[in-house]
Amino acid sequence: MITVSGKEIAAVECTNLIVAPETSLRQAGYIKTLTTQEGADAKHKFFALAQMALYQYEDKELEAEMFTSPISIRHDQEEEELENGLIICQDQEGRLRLLAHRETNIAKLLEVTNRFCTRWVRLDICAPAASRPYAVADAVAESGHSPR
Repeated sequence: MITVSGKEIAAVECTNLIVAPETSLRQAGYIKTLTTQEGADAKHKFFALAQMALYQYEDKELEAEMFTSPISIRHDQEEEELENGLIICQDQEGRLRLLAHRETNIAKLLEVTNRFCTRWVRLDICAPAASRPYAVADAVAESGHSPR
């Protein structure tokens, strides 16, 4: 199980979690995903989690639980802290939770997280063609058309 806790946030047991530190506004590669579930569809679950959080927050159906002191994230034998940014998680009952630092631009970070997860899923869908570097050249050759 993944446990998230802090001074202002009571411990939350999560099955899926997206961590988006403030630095991911400049570089999306800082976004991390954690899950307790195994399977090939994990990327799609994160995509759904990010998209639901963005849309529900925009529609004022999801409120952020605010914090000012670092949040601790424990998974397996590892522990890390998030000082600023946000966490999107799904608790054990399946509820969507949004934890955010008080000074975070929540809407912007949710957009970045959604975009990151969307691209991640698209890359996964396109992987078979991308893993075959000559696929385009083969398709052109079979069609009988010149690439020029």
